[in-house]
Order: sequence, then C-alpha cells, then structure tokens
Amino acid sequence: MHSHAHGHGPATGRVLRWSLVATFGFVAIEVAAGFQAHSLALLSDAGHNFTDGLALLLAWIGVYLQAKPANEIKTYGYHRAGVLSAFVNALTLVALSAWIFYESVLRLRRPEPVREDVMIAIATLGVALNGGIMWALRQASRHDLNVRSAFIHMMGDALGSVAIIGGAIAIRYTGWEKVDPILSILIGVLIVWTAWDIIRESLNILLEGLPRGLRLQDVDFSMRAVEGVLDVHDLHIWSLGSHTHALSCHVLIDDVPPSSSDVILRRLNTMVAERFHIAHTTVQFEHVGCAISENGCAIPVHEPHEHD
Repeated sequence: MHSHAHGHGPATGRVLRWSLVATFGFVAIEVAAGFQAHSLALLSDAGHNFTDGLALLLAWIGVYLQAKPANEIKTYGYHRAGVLSAFVNALTLVALSAWIFYESVLRLRRPEPVREDVMIAIATLGVALNGGIMWALRQASRHDLNVRSAFIHMMGDALGSVAIIGGAIAIRYTGWEKVDPILSILIGVLIVWTAWDIIRESLNILLEGLPRGLRLQDVDFSMRAVEGVLDVHDLHIWSLGSHTHALSCHVLIDDVPPSSSDVILRRLNTMVAERFHIAHTTVQFEHVGCAISENGCAIPVHEPHEHD
C-alpha cells in the first residue's frame, strides 16, 4: 500500500546557470588582480570562488537530474543526484582549505607587499556578486540541500570578501603585511566550517539515516495513536533527496473488512504527511503478530496437521 509525492521549481535552474557564468567571469578578474596586487588573500578567495563555480555547476546538474522522472532502472528517480552533488561540493571545499592553510604558512614566514587598493576594489565587487547570487537562491536554499550547499558557498565567499576589505584597510594604515596570510587562514577556517554541516547532512542521506529534525520515537508513538492501529514495528524512515522523505513499516490491526483497513491506511498517510512531512509511505498491514529477528519481521506460518 503506497502513497507518493514529488516536485521542484524550474526557475532555480535558470538562476544557477546565470550565477555560474557570472562566478567564473569574476574568478578570472580576481586571479589577475591577485597577481597584480601580490595578495594571497585575493588568490585564496579566487580559489574559493572557483569552487563556488564548481558548486553552482554541480548544483545545476543536480537540479536537472532531480527533475527527471523515475524509470525502470532508477525506480525512485534521481533525487539523490542533488545530495551527491552537495557532498562532492563540500569535499572540494575541504581540499581547497588545505591548500590555503599551506600557502598561508609559507606567506607568514616570508611576507610580501600587497596593493591594498586593488584588494578593496575586487573584494567590493565580490561582495556585490555573491550577495546577489545569495539573494536569488535564498528561497530554494530553504528546502533543497543541493541548492543550500551552493548558497553556503556564496555566503562564505561574501564574508571572505568583507574580511579582505577590512584587512586591506588595516594594511593601508598599519603597514603590517602579515594581515594578508592571516586573512587567508581565517577564510580557510570559514570554508571548513561551512562545509562540515553539508558533509554531515548529505552523508546521512546517502547512508539512509533518519532525516534531520525527526525522532523515530515520535513517529512511532503518533502512528500507534491512530484509531484502529494495535501495534507498529519494523519502522524505517529515510530521505530520497534533501526534501523528500520515505517511510516503511508493519502495522498490526484487527481482522477487519478491506473497507475498514483502507480507512486506517488513509488516517496513517494523512497523519505522517501533515505532522512529519513524509509523503512516500509503504505500510504493510498484519492481523497476526510477527516474530522479530535479525532479518526483520516474519509472519509465523502454521503447518497443517494430519489427523488419523
């Protein structure tokens, strides 16, 4: 017995596509400015922006794949494509941070003069670009882990650009050139911090863990409270994608006519959809208690007896 629901907005794909073009264009400008200004912070931020571009590319691919319907091979559709994109995005952020830390340590040992005026100009442009992309993605990022990973990339880079502006001002008035590599280290820490939450949540979905914000005990208790339900067991809840959850379970009910069992099923599906936002359910009704083993739930089979 099943219930299904799906959906995604096409406008998000267009926003990601245009944001991708703008981001790679800005990366080229920032790399050139970074070499001209001898600023490791700008080059680090350019590297971060490049991974932003990759993040947007992967997010766009994820949105495209998620919109594809299920087929005979991918019977659940392509919901996990966006989650996998988010996971890969987060790993690229961690790798980038390692490079930034290494280069920053070298620059701390041998500080180099920088052009703070170029740093301020390019970082201001970066704040405007990343802020605009964040504003365009703000709605979709609330419901989709894939888009949220791209949104957090943008947020991290916008904050990094603000830090570069502050550092450039500090260098101008103090002449302390180590501010530049210190800023790079801070940007690296920010990148790791923003990536960790995405890694944890996407890995949980890929391993079919309980969706964030749900407690198995709460769902179990609420299902048992539905009229006509005697017991609930073999309960499993997982995520097909970042905002599509599924549930399967065995439910013990009285031996009732099919019309009555249909009413109980509708009550269960309505309750889990409204209270826990789970729209894809598989409920197996039982009229006899099953034996729980390491292989799951097994209905006892009574062999017929021969009579003399």
